[in-house]
Amino acid sequence: MSISNPSRSSLCTGPVWFANAALYLLVCLLALLPRWSTAQPVIDVTDHENGRQRTGQAAIWHDPGARATLDDALTALRQQRFTALDSAGSTGMKPGAFWSHFRLRNTTDRPLTLNLEYVDHQLIELTAFARRDDTPYVPIADLSMHRPFDQRPVVHNRFVVPVDLAPGETRELLLRLSSDELGFVFPSLRIWSRDNLVAAHTTESSAIAFLFGGFFLMGLFAFCGGVATGERTFFAYAVYSLSKITCWATILGYTHQYLIRDDFQWHYMSISGAVTILCGLSFARIFLATREHTPRLDRLLLLMMANAGLLLIAALFQIKVLALATITLALLLYPVMILVGLVRWRQGSLEAAIFAVAWSLLVVGLVVQACRDLGLVEHNLFNYYWPPVASFTEMLTIMAAMGFRVRRLRQERRQYRRQLEQSKADLEAQVQARTRELEDAIQTAEREARTDALTGTRNRRSFLCDCQQAIERARRQGRPISLLMFDIDHFKTINDTHGHSLGDESLRAFTRAIVEQIRESDVFGRLGGEEFGLLISEHPDDSLVTAERLRTRIGRIRVLNGKRTIRFTSSIGVAHMTPDSNIDSLLKQADQALYQAKRDGRDNVVGLDWGGEPQAVS
Repeated sequence: MSISNPSRSSLCTGPVWFANAALYLLVCLLALLPRWSTAQPVIDVTDHENGRQRTGQAAIWHDPGARATLDDALTALRQQRFTALDSAGSTGMKPGAFWSHFRLRNTTDRPLTLNLEYVDHQLIELTAFARRDDTPYVPIADLSMHRPFDQRPVVHNRFVVPVDLAPGETRELLLRLSSDELGFVFPSLRIWSRDNLVAAHTTESSAIAFLFGGFFLMGLFAFCGGVATGERTFFAYAVYSLSKITCWATILGYTHQYLIRDDFQWHYMSISGAVTILCGLSFARIFLATREHTPRLDRLLLLMMANAGLLLIAALFQIKVLALATITLALLLYPVMILVGLVRWRQGSLEAAIFAVAWSLLVVGLVVQACRDLGLVEHNLFNYYWPPVASFTEMLTIMAAMGFRVRRLRQERRQYRRQLEQSKADLEAQVQARTRELEDAIQTAEREARTDALTGTRNRRSFLCDCQQAIERARRQGRPISLLMFDIDHFKTINDTHGHSLGDESLRAFTRAIVEQIRESDVFGRLGGEEFGLLISEHPDDSLVTAERLRTRIGRIRVLNGKRTIRFTSSIGVAHMTPDSNIDSLLKQADQALYQAKRDGRDNVVGLDWGGEPQAVS
């Protein structure tokens, strides 16, 4: 509704003037009514506050864009846009910021200094304003996870706002709470006296220190067990247990309080969570042997690990929406591990059943946390600390499962040792009788398996195997490697015109010519048909020179066909090793270069530069 200013003539008319005046008075009254209706119940406080009283849920206003100023919040307050929270304690996952309005009244005859403690660890920023009577609001706290920890007015792993109250005074407070782009907000603060907060914080910190000490001892025992037995399961458990310390210390705020005090970022929590999920899934795959016994479920575990890897990437690059989506998916897929444990139990693994129980405890803890975050249950110390306690219980139960596994392995080894002792004599007799026969057969088989029957050089399988070993050896020693692929030009014409016997002789002549020109350390072999490969340890430029020299030598080969002399040429493709090369990638690159050499007219050398572009060699 808009009201225009009355003109001078209208003011002189009695009825019209009274009508305008009445309308103006009504508008003023309506403007005042929202302010009267936003008065909230006053919270009476004393110097014995022990955290049981809370503030902040009776009048909440959502600012989706997180751009509202104090004046905007006051306008919303006057317009009655502050409403009671419609959940058990959480706003749910929403963008933007939330404003909370409440009043505190000192019912004692002494001045009070109270501490208002935010109930959770997920908040990024908290700004508090206060006023006395009808004076303007003034800021009393500006807390942020991104600021140095030393700037906090109260030393605590969670946000704490100190408030001073004179005897009998009532103070009105307005708080802005933000989880940055998207997140959960619990617009509730516990009210403490200063001494009671210190005592409660000391108790909590001691309990968490005990919990972390348990994680550390379990990890240490597992590491020692791994050193003693050589079982990688123990090492994976040790890493998983230690990652739990990092994860919960970061999530609960202790990393910011004691380690990264000056430049803490929200994504450290997601990073630590992603690392812990990866460690847990890796341990589960090893412990349950899913790759060998449940390959289909193992693929699902690999998908979960890929999602955890995506969470890690999102956290590293601070993509908060993606991080929240991936960690939500990770938690939703966590119950799959219970199914895997039960399947392995049905296959006869008792320790898998214990693992399923342990993982169920963890899942229950995560479900409790999810219900708390979604506002389905009230936020309290029990469900706040239940997830880390459930995580600790999970690790204890898994350690018991590992104990059963060690016991089973020992029993199996004893039985196996007895069987070995009983059959030792028979085996020795059989081995002695068959040793020479087997050695002769092995030597013959190896020779036949590694040699091309026509040319006497390596066959394809032997060539690829020796090349891969040479590549790994060269990578360790920091030496360059190049692969030359040969193709005899128009070889089909030789077979069709002069017969297959002359074609076979041409292949043997080609092989002799190459072998005479290379070193013993070079790897040469027949890939199939008229294609051959040569792996040399030379600089890329030198390898091209070698290829050109071999091409010239091939051109001088002469094969007699009665009174006629047959000659032929070869096209050569060259590929060079990169830090991540293997024999398959080198073969593919050399084959590309070889086809380019054929397209360029044959009887030439084409190499691939480091960027993968063909380079003809003049």
